Amino acid sequence: MTTYTPAEAARRSGFSIDTLRYYEREGILAPVTRTPGGHRVYRDSDLSTLDFLRCLRDAGMPIERLRRYGELCREPDSVADRVALLREHAAAVETQIDQLRLWQARVAEKIAWYEQGLQQT
Repeated sequence: MTTYTPAEAARRSGFSIDTLRYYEREGILAPVTRTPGGHRVYRDSDLSTLDFLRCLRDAGMPIERLRRYGELCREPDSVADRVALLREHAAAVETQIDQLRLWQARVAEKIAWYEQGLQQT
């Protein structure tokens, strides 16, 4: 089994060491294994979880929802609740994408308007 120091986990996950500690403290990430000396040791499964948490965070999931997702992941009988939470987030992401497409279209219209003006001069 491969293990990682907090610095290695931070580098591999793209989160800062402070964020890793915060996520553990807030229950977003399950308690991390510790050495007999009390040092955190991350496993591949922790890094996999962090990778998905980064996806959720980068897609705009608020901390409260990340916390709820982390809590649900530690409850074996909560799969239906996890699916519901992720479906809600997927719908929110879809709404964001729709809004971005509208803004993209408006920007494209303005570019076309400027380019038309350039061609006339």
